[in-house]
Amino acid sequence: MLKRTLVLGAVCCMMLFGETADAGKIKSKLKGRHRTGLPGQGYEDTLNVPGQPWGVHDKDRPEPWVITPPTASTQAKAGSAPSDATVLFNGTDLSQWQSGNGKDAQWTVKDGYMEVNGTGSIKTRESFGSCQLHVEFASPMEIQGDSQKRGNSGVMIMGLYEIQVLDSYENRSYSDGQAAAIYGQYPPLVNASRAPGQWQVYDIVFEAPSFDEDGVVAKPAHITVFHNGVVVHNRAVSLGQVAHKDPPQWKVHAEKLPLTLQDHGNPVRFRNVWIRPLTGYDSDQ
Repeated sequence: MLKRTLVLGAVCCMMLFGETADAGKIKSKLKGRHRTGLPGQGYEDTLNVPGQPWGVHDKDRPEPWVITPPTASTQAKAGSAPSDATVLFNGTDLSQWQSGNGKDAQWTVKDGYMEVNGTGSIKTRESFGSCQLHVEFASPMEIQGDSQKRGNSGVMIMGLYEIQVLDSYENRSYSDGQAAAIYGQYPPLVNASRAPGQWQVYDIVFEAPSFDEDGVVAKPAHITVFHNGVVVHNRAVSLGQVAHKDPPQWKVHAEKLPLTLQDHGNPVRFRNVWIRPLTGYDSDQ
Protein backbone atom coordinates (compact mmCIF):
# COMPACT_ATOMS: atom_id res chain seq x y z
CA MET A 1 0.00 0.00 0.00
CA LEU A 2 2.86 2.35 0.87
CA LYS A 3 4.49 1.73 -2.50
CA ARG A 4 1.27 2.55 -4.36
CA THR A 5 0.84 5.76 -2.36
CA LEU A 6 4.36 6.92 -3.22
CA VAL A 7 3.88 6.20 -6.91
CA LEU A 8 0.54 8.01 -6.96
CA GLY A 9 2.16 10.95 -5.18
CA ALA A 10 4.92 11.08 -7.79
CA VAL A 11 2.33 11.13 -10.59
CA CYS A 12 0.42 13.94 -8.86
CA CYS A 13 3.65 15.93 -8.50
CA MET A 14 4.29 15.55 -12.21
CA MET A 15 0.82 16.84 -12.98
CA LEU A 16 1.23 19.71 -10.53
CA PHE A 17 4.46 20.87 -12.11
CA GLY A 18 3.10 20.56 -15.62
CA GLU A 19 5.07 17.49 -16.70
CA THR A 20 3.78 16.04 -19.94
CA ALA A 21 4.48 12.96 -22.01
CA ASP A 22 5.90 13.76 -25.43
CA ALA A 23 6.46 10.92 -27.89
CA GLY A 24 6.54 8.50 -24.96
CA LYS A 25 9.16 10.49 -23.04
CA ILE A 26 8.48 12.16 -19.70
CA LYS A 27 10.30 15.47 -19.51
CA SER A 28 11.87 17.09 -16.47
CA LYS A 29 12.03 20.74 -15.51
CA LEU A 30 15.75 20.16 -14.88
CA LYS A 31 17.63 20.46 -18.16
CA GLY A 32 19.19 17.62 -20.06
CA ARG A 33 17.28 14.68 -18.64
CA HIS A 34 14.07 12.75 -19.25
CA ARG A 35 12.43 9.44 -18.50
CA THR A 36 11.39 7.06 -21.24
CA GLY A 37 7.80 6.84 -20.01
CA LEU A 38 7.69 3.15 -20.94
CA PRO A 39 5.75 0.76 -18.69
CA GLY A 40 7.65 -0.54 -15.69
CA GLN A 41 8.85 -4.14 -15.62
CA GLY A 42 9.25 -6.39 -12.60
CA TYR A 43 7.17 -7.71 -9.73
CA GLU A 44 4.41 -6.61 -7.34
CA ASP A 45 4.69 -9.33 -4.69
CA THR A 46 8.32 -9.26 -3.52
CA LEU A 47 9.56 -8.29 -0.06
CA ASN A 48 10.95 -4.80 0.40
CA VAL A 49 14.62 -3.99 0.02
CA PRO A 50 15.84 -3.47 3.64
CA GLY A 51 15.36 0.13 4.69
CA GLN A 52 13.48 1.04 1.50
CA PRO A 53 9.79 1.35 0.63
CA TRP A 54 10.32 -0.59 -2.62
CA GLY A 55 10.08 -4.32 -3.20
CA VAL A 56 12.98 -6.17 -4.81
CA HIS A 57 12.67 -5.65 -8.61
CA ASP A 58 9.57 -3.50 -7.96
CA LYS A 59 7.80 -2.76 -11.24
CA ASP A 60 6.47 0.54 -9.89
CA ARG A 61 9.82 1.93 -8.76
CA PRO A 62 10.58 5.13 -10.74
CA GLU A 63 13.08 4.63 -13.52
CA PRO A 64 16.40 6.53 -13.51
CA TRP A 65 16.61 9.68 -15.55
CA VAL A 66 18.01 9.36 -19.07
CA ILE A 67 20.83 11.72 -20.00
CA THR A 68 23.32 12.01 -22.85
CA PRO A 69 26.71 10.97 -21.45
CA PRO A 70 29.87 13.03 -22.03
CA THR A 71 32.35 12.41 -24.81
CA ALA A 72 36.02 11.90 -24.04
CA SER A 73 38.62 14.57 -24.69
CA THR A 74 41.80 14.11 -26.68
CA GLN A 75 44.96 16.16 -26.47
CA ALA A 76 43.81 18.02 -29.58
CA LYS A 77 40.15 18.56 -28.70
CA ALA A 78 38.02 18.91 -25.59
CA GLY A 79 35.14 16.52 -25.16
CA SER A 80 31.54 17.41 -24.38
CA ALA A 81 29.73 17.56 -21.04
CA PRO A 82 26.81 15.30 -20.07
CA SER A 83 23.46 16.77 -21.02
CA ASP A 84 22.44 17.49 -17.41
CA ALA A 85 25.69 19.27 -16.45
CA THR A 86 26.25 22.98 -15.91
CA VAL A 87 29.02 23.92 -18.32
CA LEU A 88 31.31 26.33 -16.49
CA PHE A 89 33.71 26.88 -19.37
CA ASN A 90 32.91 25.99 -22.98
CA GLY A 91 36.11 27.31 -24.51
CA THR A 92 34.78 30.69 -25.64
CA ASP A 93 34.00 33.01 -22.74
CA LEU A 94 34.13 33.60 -18.98
CA SER A 95 30.45 34.43 -18.51
CA GLN A 96 30.12 31.86 -15.70
CA TRP A 97 33.04 33.38 -13.75
CA GLN A 98 33.88 36.47 -11.74
CA SER A 99 36.90 37.80 -9.93
CA GLY A 100 37.22 37.79 -6.17
CA ASN A 101 35.79 41.31 -5.93
CA GLY A 102 32.70 40.39 -7.92
CA LYS A 103 33.79 42.00 -11.19
CA ASP A 104 34.04 40.12 -14.48
CA ALA A 105 36.86 37.55 -14.65
CA GLN A 106 39.85 38.71 -16.68
CA TRP A 107 41.77 35.52 -17.46
CA THR A 108 42.99 35.09 -21.02
CA VAL A 109 40.65 33.13 -23.32
CA LYS A 110 41.90 31.77 -26.64
CA ASP A 111 42.08 28.57 -28.69
CA GLY A 112 39.43 26.87 -26.55
CA TYR A 113 41.08 27.34 -23.16
CA MET A 114 41.35 29.94 -20.40
CA GLU A 115 44.72 30.80 -18.90
CA VAL A 116 45.86 32.29 -15.61
CA ASN A 117 47.38 35.70 -16.32
CA GLY A 118 48.06 37.34 -12.97
CA THR A 119 44.67 39.05 -12.60
CA GLY A 120 43.73 36.96 -9.57
CA SER A 121 41.76 33.83 -8.79
CA ILE A 122 38.30 33.44 -10.30
CA LYS A 123 35.12 31.96 -8.87
CA THR A 124 31.82 30.83 -10.32
CA ARG A 125 28.83 33.14 -10.27
CA GLU A 126 26.68 30.20 -9.19
CA SER A 127 27.08 28.33 -5.89
CA PHE A 128 27.33 24.54 -5.57
CA GLY A 129 27.32 21.90 -2.85
CA SER A 130 27.72 18.15 -3.28
CA CYS A 131 28.76 17.60 -6.87
CA GLN A 132 30.58 15.76 -9.62
CA LEU A 133 33.20 18.09 -11.08
CA HIS A 134 35.22 17.68 -14.29
CA VAL A 135 38.27 19.89 -14.87
CA GLU A 136 40.97 19.67 -17.52
CA PHE A 137 44.24 21.58 -17.10
CA ALA A 138 47.69 21.91 -18.62
CA SER A 139 50.83 23.26 -17.00
CA PRO A 140 53.23 25.40 -19.10
CA MET A 141 55.28 23.42 -21.62
CA GLU A 142 58.33 25.56 -20.83
CA ILE A 143 59.62 24.46 -17.44
CA GLN A 144 60.45 27.29 -15.07
CA GLY A 145 61.15 26.76 -11.40
CA ASP A 146 60.64 23.65 -9.33
CA SER A 147 58.55 22.30 -6.47
CA GLN A 148 55.61 24.66 -5.83
CA LYS A 149 56.85 27.20 -8.40
CA ARG A 150 56.05 24.95 -11.36
CA GLY A 151 52.54 24.92 -12.86
CA ASN A 152 50.89 25.81 -9.57
CA SER A 153 47.15 26.41 -9.30
CA GLY A 154 44.28 24.79 -7.47
CA VAL A 155 40.69 23.61 -7.77
CA MET A 156 38.97 25.05 -4.69
CA ILE A 157 35.63 23.31 -4.20
CA MET A 158 33.28 25.67 -2.37
CA GLY A 159 36.34 27.93 -2.27
CA LEU A 160 37.48 25.95 0.80
CA TYR A 161 38.52 22.41 -0.14
CA GLU A 162 41.51 22.33 -2.50
CA ILE A 163 42.62 19.72 -4.99
CA GLN A 164 46.12 20.86 -5.89
CA VAL A 165 47.09 21.64 -9.47
CA LEU A 166 50.84 21.36 -10.02
CA ASP A 167 53.33 20.13 -12.59
CA SER A 168 54.40 16.98 -10.75
CA TYR A 169 55.99 15.28 -13.75
CA GLU A 170 59.53 14.54 -12.56
CA ASN A 171 59.13 17.40 -10.10
CA ARG A 172 59.33 16.67 -6.37
CA SER A 173 57.48 18.83 -3.88
CA TYR A 174 56.00 18.14 -0.46
CA SER A 175 53.75 15.14 -0.87
CA ASP A 176 50.53 16.68 0.44
CA GLY A 177 50.98 19.54 -2.02
CA GLN A 178 51.79 17.74 -5.25
CA ALA A 179 49.37 17.35 -8.16
CA ALA A 180 46.02 15.81 -7.13
CA ALA A 181 46.76 16.12 -3.41
CA ILE A 182 43.98 17.20 -1.09
CA TYR A 183 46.13 20.15 -0.16
CA GLY A 184 47.77 19.96 3.26
CA GLN A 185 45.89 16.78 4.17
CA TYR A 186 46.40 13.79 1.87
CA PRO A 187 48.92 12.99 -0.89
CA PRO A 188 47.40 11.18 -3.88
CA LEU A 189 47.67 7.40 -3.82
CA VAL A 190 49.86 7.60 -6.94
CA ASN A 191 51.44 10.27 -9.12
CA ALA A 192 49.54 10.02 -12.43
CA SER A 193 50.88 13.26 -13.91
CA ARG A 194 51.48 13.74 -17.61
CA ALA A 195 54.37 15.73 -19.07
CA PRO A 196 54.25 19.56 -19.07
CA GLY A 197 52.00 21.04 -21.75
CA GLN A 198 49.77 17.97 -22.00
CA TRP A 199 46.12 18.13 -21.02
CA GLN A 200 45.29 16.38 -17.76
CA VAL A 201 41.94 15.52 -16.22
CA TYR A 202 40.49 15.68 -12.73
CA ASP A 203 37.15 13.98 -12.11
CA ILE A 204 36.07 14.80 -8.57
CA VAL A 205 33.14 13.57 -6.50
CA PHE A 206 32.59 15.93 -3.59
CA GLU A 207 30.15 15.27 -0.74
CA ALA A 208 29.62 18.52 1.14
CA PRO A 209 29.85 18.62 4.94
CA SER A 210 26.99 19.44 7.28
CA PHE A 211 26.94 21.18 10.66
CA ASP A 212 24.61 20.91 13.63
CA GLU A 213 22.91 23.81 15.39
CA ASP A 214 25.96 24.38 17.58
CA GLY A 215 28.30 24.66 14.61
CA VAL A 216 29.84 21.24 15.19
CA VAL A 217 30.58 19.05 12.17
CA ALA A 218 27.73 16.56 11.85
CA LYS A 219 29.18 14.98 8.71
CA PRO A 220 32.60 15.86 7.27
CA ALA A 221 33.16 16.36 3.57
CA HIS A 222 34.16 13.28 1.57
CA ILE A 223 36.27 13.58 -1.57
CA THR A 224 36.93 11.11 -4.37
CA VAL A 225 39.38 12.10 -7.11
CA PHE A 226 40.36 10.49 -10.41
CA HIS A 227 43.52 11.92 -12.00
CA ASN A 228 43.79 11.02 -15.68
CA GLY A 229 41.37 8.16 -15.10
CA VAL A 230 43.22 6.77 -12.07
CA VAL A 231 41.64 6.87 -8.61
CA VAL A 232 43.95 8.84 -6.31
CA HIS A 233 41.52 9.50 -3.41
CA ASN A 234 38.76 7.06 -2.53
CA ARG A 235 36.15 8.91 -0.49
CA ALA A 236 38.80 10.56 1.66
CA VAL A 237 37.43 12.20 4.80
CA SER A 238 38.25 15.90 4.76
CA LEU A 239 39.88 17.29 7.89
CA GLY A 240 38.58 20.81 7.30
CA GLN A 241 39.15 23.86 5.13
CA VAL A 242 42.41 24.31 3.27
CA ALA A 243 45.34 26.03 5.01
CA HIS A 244 48.98 26.70 4.13
CA LYS A 245 51.55 25.48 6.68
CA ASP A 246 48.81 25.13 9.30
CA PRO A 247 46.55 22.20 10.21
CA PRO A 248 43.11 22.29 8.59
CA GLN A 249 40.19 23.46 10.71
CA TRP A 250 36.42 23.34 10.39
CA LYS A 251 34.37 26.51 10.14
CA VAL A 252 30.63 26.67 9.62
CA HIS A 253 29.65 27.67 6.09
CA ALA A 254 26.68 27.68 3.74
CA GLU A 255 25.36 24.53 2.06
CA LYS A 256 26.41 25.89 -1.34
CA LEU A 257 29.33 28.15 -2.26
CA PRO A 258 31.14 29.13 -5.49
CA LEU A 259 33.89 27.03 -7.03
CA THR A 260 37.28 28.79 -7.26
CA LEU A 261 40.20 28.31 -9.65
CA GLN A 262 43.40 29.66 -8.20
CA ASP A 263 45.81 32.19 -9.66
CA HIS A 264 49.15 31.22 -8.12
CA GLY A 265 51.25 33.19 -10.57
CA ASN A 266 51.83 30.40 -13.12
CA PRO A 267 50.17 30.45 -16.59
CA VAL A 268 48.14 27.26 -16.11
CA ARG A 269 45.45 26.56 -18.69
CA PHE A 270 41.96 25.13 -18.15
CA ARG A 271 39.32 23.76 -20.51
CA ASN A 272 36.14 21.64 -20.50
CA VAL A 273 35.01 22.51 -16.97
CA TRP A 274 31.59 21.21 -15.99
CA ILE A 275 29.69 20.29 -12.83
CA ARG A 276 26.69 18.15 -11.86
CA PRO A 277 24.78 18.11 -8.56
CA LEU A 278 24.68 14.88 -6.58
CA THR A 279 21.21 15.62 -5.24
CA GLY A 280 17.79 16.10 -6.80
CA TYR A 281 17.71 12.97 -8.95
CA ASP A 282 14.94 11.47 -6.86
CA SER A 283 12.77 14.45 -7.78
CA ASP A 284 10.59 15.14 -10.79
CA GLN A 285 11.28 18.87 -10.72
